[in-house]
Amino acid sequence: MTRKEIILGITGSIAAYKACDITGLLKKEGFGVIPILTKEAAEFITPLTLETLACGRAFTGMFEPPEEWDPLHVSLADRASLILIAPATANVIGKLASGVCDDLLTCVVFASDKPVLIAPAMNDRMYRHEIVQGNIAELKKIGYKFIGPVKGHLACGREGIGRLAPSEEIVAQVKRLLK
Repeated sequence: MTRKEIILGITGSIAAYKACDITGLLKKEGFGVIPILTKEAAEFITPLTLETLACGRAFTGMFEPPEEWDPLHVSLADRASLILIAPATANVIGKLASGVCDDLLTCVVFASDKPVLIAPAMNDRMYRHEIVQGNIAELKKIGYKFIGPVKGHLACGREGIGRLAPSEEIVAQVKRLLK
């Protein structure tokens, strides 16, 4: 049986550090992990950290040369069994719902026909905002799956909904979606 590859999209949330734990858990379950960091995510966590944990290249830009000739966003989309975006900011959720693909991660999502699982992480007011909720509803209508966020202590110091779902629950959902 061929090993399943998970694209792990990481966006510019303080919860980006949890991508390390998610990567480790996915690897432990036997998945290959292909990290894609947005420019903003790279402000919170380095590609080198994710490359070390994933035992492979982490991607950060649209115009990195592919390993063999093929448009990078298409070749990565073709490798994926599932695309997991964790953490997902309001920004990336909005871009996906609006059809904006202006970075490698969003281009890979639109070039793929594989399942997409989104794990939001943001301030509680941002998460509850009518536009964010509308964007989530639009993405659910076209089949994107969501996990979390959960209620708890947020980086801004508030208590509320917006924490990234626990890593173990995210990985369990990945396994369910790939059965």
